Amino acid sequence: MNFIWAIGASIVVSLISLVGIVALLFKENILHKIIMALVALSAGGLIGGAFLHLLPEAAEKSSSFTVYLWLIAGFILFFVMERFLRWRHCHEETECKVHPVSYLNLIGDGVHNFFDGLIIGASFVVDIRFGIITTVAIILHEIPQELGDFAVCVYGGMNKYKALLYNFLAALTAIAGTALGYYFSGRVESFLVIILPFAAGGFIYIASCDLIPEIHKQADLRKAAASMEFFILGIVLMLVFKLFAHH
Repeated sequence: MNFIWAIGASIVVSLISLVGIVALLFKENILHKIIMALVALSAGGLIGGAFLHLLPEAAEKSSSFTVYLWLIAGFILFFVMERFLRWRHCHEETECKVHPVSYLNLIGDGVHNFFDGLIIGASFVVDIRFGIITTVAIILHEIPQELGDFAVCVYGGMNKYKALLYNFLAALTAIAGTALGYYFSGRVESFLVIILPFAAGGFIYIASCDLIPEIHKQADLRKAAASMEFFILGIVLMLVFKLFAHH
């Protein structure tokens, strides 16, 4: 039953890649307002997911100092992937200061979604509620990321429909990652102790190095305050889910 829930969750996450359809429906200025709110909400959700869910769960399974080493390893790997694969999340709806080649961006997105799948699979081995909470944290990040990936593909020369299709194909790697994450978590005792803090490190990196800097670019005080509210809301949502999971 847990495996079915895990695969279902990864399918939902994969379908989030089609959020680029929103870009086809909304005007540019409206989309800009939506994306920044989503970026802030995503940053809060990732920080909350890492510190309120993934790390405490890993610490429960092992009191070893290695939990924190895996946290650092996750942070470093995401840094390396972004630095050397030029895997940069673009959160502007039309263009970015960093322009990865469209296909390279899709490869990076596929790798990222595969890791998301590993995390989803491992989290559902713990229990269904924990899996759902982890999936929600991933979805909060996926929405602005997928909008950004869609924008990068279009900016790189693809038409909008081809960009949607390719983003969706790259997102399907999450399903393979989920199956592998579930399999290894159920058979290799130390896998959860590795993947949970590792994922937390990745969450913290994405929030602190990719998303929060985007929020800081807002010069307008009112918009900046609204972004901060959405950031806090993301953390509060993760806290509410945490309390829900203990009842």
